[in-house]
Amino acid sequence: MRYAVIMAGGSGTRLWPLSRNGEPKQLLKLFGGNQGNDPDSTGEPEPYSLLQLAWRRIVQLIPAERILVCTGAKYSSQVAEQLPDLGPENLLGEPEGRDSLNAVAWTAAVLEARDPDASVVVLTSDHIIEPIERFISSVDSGFALLEAQPDRLVTFGVVPTSAHTGYGYLHRGAPVDGCDGACDVVEFKEKPDLVTAKVYVDSQEYWWNSGMFVWRAATLMAQVEALLPQTAATIRAIVAQPSRLAELFVTLDKISIDYAIMEPVSRGLGSARVAAVPLKVNWRDVGSFAELAGALPHDANGNAVRGRVIIGGDVSGCLLVNTDSAGDLAVADLSNMAVVRTAEATLTIPLASSQLVKALAEQVV
Repeated sequence: MRYAVIMAGGSGTRLWPLSRNGEPKQLLKLFGGNQGNDPDSTGEPEPYSLLQLAWRRIVQLIPAERILVCTGAKYSSQVAEQLPDLGPENLLGEPEGRDSLNAVAWTAAVLEARDPDASVVVLTSDHIIEPIERFISSVDSGFALLEAQPDRLVTFGVVPTSAHTGYGYLHRGAPVDGCDGACDVVEFKEKPDLVTAKVYVDSQEYWWNSGMFVWRAATLMAQVEALLPQTAATIRAIVAQPSRLAELFVTLDKISIDYAIMEPVSRGLGSARVAAVPLKVNWRDVGSFAELAGALPHDANGNAVRGRVIIGGDVSGCLLVNTDSAGDLAVADLSNMAVVRTAEATLTIPLASSQLVKALAEQVV
């Protein structure tokens, strides 16, 4: 049977001060609804969070009772509030973030215990993906590939539109027989410099690594057991004795699913094989204010505005966000800047310098 897991455990410090301890970026309600700067506008739908958008996408393919969300335990009540159709038994709260391998292995082991034949799509909660119909079609194709070849670990490769240096890349290999557009994965590449990224894109042999997957829960756990036996043993102990979750989860080594499983298996280790299905969508990883600015609608001057904002003079190409209901944000004569006000802090930074926000956040969060 088909299942879905939405990974929603990140803190999102690159969007500080919007996201901070206790309010991660995937829970920020910034998308859709009233995008303008009129604080008195009425009748507009409430904006959605990235997590809610991820739920709205996948529930078109997988019923709510077979969708799990893995998040930080401290966010569990907020997740439950935002997703009222999520069953409490399907909300898994990590006592502490231990990187992506442990999150996906835990959810796979939980599903395998419930359904030994479970197939699961693992989805992110911090991406803008459009159009939804094309995304759902690709996920369905991933499941179909898996059902035809159960030993596969399937990932989704986004067909690149530019030489982006902020994404990892998948090096495509031979086509997968009987699965239109799918291919073997030769290797995983880390985020490249601009020259290397241009080589990748020009060769047409690479896709962006979306960080989303489809696999049989049992197949994934078999690879973990082969490559990281102690991790597998600890995960299985947690599933067998849920009361020991807090005690055992923090002992797991921090490591990503790509480093731990996908890369070694693509090189021939383990018993599975890695394949990629193309995602021909508009895909944006909302991991910086520059990316957030691109994800929101713009006014006639190219400004992305959210909340109570007063604009004077020549303001263009800016991201202007005010989530402080007790006060206004006023700007004048600005270009290509991010100005973000919350009840706790205010940030002003050129959009081109968005990568510096994480370091700033580490000084204050």
